[in-house]
Amino acid sequence: MQLRREGAGTALVDPIPLGSDLSDLAPALTGPEWVLHAASQDLACLAEVGLTPTRLFDTELAGRLAGLPRVGLGPMVEQLLGLTLEKGHGAADWSRRPLPQDWLVYAALDVEVLVALRDHLAALLAEQGKLEWAHQEFEAVRTAGPPAPRAEPWRRTSGIHKLRKPRQLAAVRALWEARDRLAAERDIAPGRVLPDAAVVDAATRAPESAAALAAMPVFRGRSQRRLTSYWWAALSSAARLDATDLPSAATPSDGPPPVSRWADRDPDAAARLTAARAAVAGIGTQWQIPVENLLQPDLLRRLCWTPPEDGDITGFLRAGGARQWQAELLAPALEQALTARP
Repeated sequence: MQLRREGAGTALVDPIPLGSDLSDLAPALTGPEWVLHAASQDLACLAEVGLTPTRLFDTELAGRLAGLPRVGLGPMVEQLLGLTLEKGHGAADWSRRPLPQDWLVYAALDVEVLVALRDHLAALLAEQGKLEWAHQEFEAVRTAGPPAPRAEPWRRTSGIHKLRKPRQLAAVRALWEARDRLAAERDIAPGRVLPDAAVVDAATRAPESAAALAAMPVFRGRSQRRLTSYWWAALSSAARLDATDLPSAATPSDGPPPVSRWADRDPDAAARLTAARAAVAGIGTQWQIPVENLLQPDLLRRLCWTPPEDGDITGFLRAGGARQWQAELLAPALEQALTARP
């Protein structure tokens, strides 16, 4: 964890040897604005060790709202500050200990110019008339809290869209759950225990024996051979399931159906979505803001599939999590799009 404050330099704190509670640091960090890049990736981890901000500035999100073409930390520092950040360790395994000295230097340099970058972005947003919008976005990120648990998280396995048979999906579910348990025991990322591609490959090929499984790519590696019986037990349990216990091929959802089916199921809704997307895209172009930062795509789909009976577009957007600036900016154009006739 990198901490930097003007006049105090940079401190690197390793939570692992210090334990899971770093709340003793909280008094020193409470009050000042936190400057983070892509804050939603860090806040949950920091909250786990007892650290939460009272004010936030997200440089990645600020770059999006400012319409910058590239919002990675390196490209923005180069574009706005004329500096080049050292590269080379971003994808390294930071769970190893001790951390090499050059990695520590890399981590420290990562926050060296964040405050200066924040100041440039704030000035740019103010010039564009977007600074208040940015503050609303930062507050939404700060107060969002952890996402609700997914009902069936195994369906997020990369490549699962290739599978259609319930028995294959059961195999993915069994391997995913077995992998998740093992990853929790080892305290490492599940993908380092077994890649998603190997999970999907095993579900697709459906090997008939542990030996056949062990002969497959990835599974025949040295680290995986020791786990052959573990993975085979998971696959075997899926193969023994009754048909009534197999997962559905359709992903459970409380939202509208896939957009590809709208034209057949509700042509009017499909027309509304086309018009609404065009309206949002036009506003995004006008203000140089990516459409995904103007409105969550899922909320737009829900609005077009089931428009509010009272016609209160602003209320619908706010109830769905849109910020005030988004609702005020988009509601008039969306109201026109939803009532237009093709």
